[in-house]
Amino acid sequence: MNVSDEKSGRYNIESGEDKAWRELAADNTSDVCRRSLASWDDAARAYTLEILGEKYSIFPATRKIVNLDNPGRKFEYFLNLSAPIYLVRARDAAPSGELVKELKGGEFFFRGSHTLPLDAVAQKYGRDRGLFEDAGRSMKGEPLKMGDAAFRFYPFPRVAMAFVIWFEDDEFEARVSLLFDRDADKHMALDVVWAMALLSCQRMLGFAR
Repeated sequence: MNVSDEKSGRYNIESGEDKAWRELAADNTSDVCRRSLASWDDAARAYTLEILGEKYSIFPATRKIVNLDNPGRKFEYFLNLSAPIYLVRARDAAPSGELVKELKGGEFFFRGSHTLPLDAVAQKYGRDRGLFEDAGRSMKGEPLKMGDAAFRFYPFPRVAMAFVIWFEDDEFEARVSLLFDRDADKHMALDVVWAMALLSCQRMLGFAR
């Protein structure tokens, strides 16, 4: 995806940021909160939104995003693209509960230059179940009975993903899969889903006790 399509509402992670911020500033705050499960602080003129287990303030007028729970965290570039897009495009619908390896139309998008660093995640956690579980808790993950260990987490309140790990043993190297709720792309375009998937991997790689 190289071009933002104004008519279809699709976004490109490089060119769609300005469009999303403009739409967010003009949108009805009650509608945004209902769709996205954010809350609105009228005094601060900001939305509060949980992203990857941490609360953020999002200021439409100044296009600023502030981490309320972990202000010392280095700002992550993809948030400035993905958060306003999610707020203006999220639908008033819960995740489907069905986790899939590929979203419709995404079978080629998550390959090549868009390959996620799952091998690096596997290398970090492949011998340490406790560290993997701690990382999941840090993202407010919910344990799942998949693989050797797994947890479901929410990059945004309406968008679920899951990390599944198979630990290293005498025969096989560790491996990690990232699964997506079947309806993730109903709340944001595939390029934005990819951006949040990459950010989720970066969070896993940067986690330390």
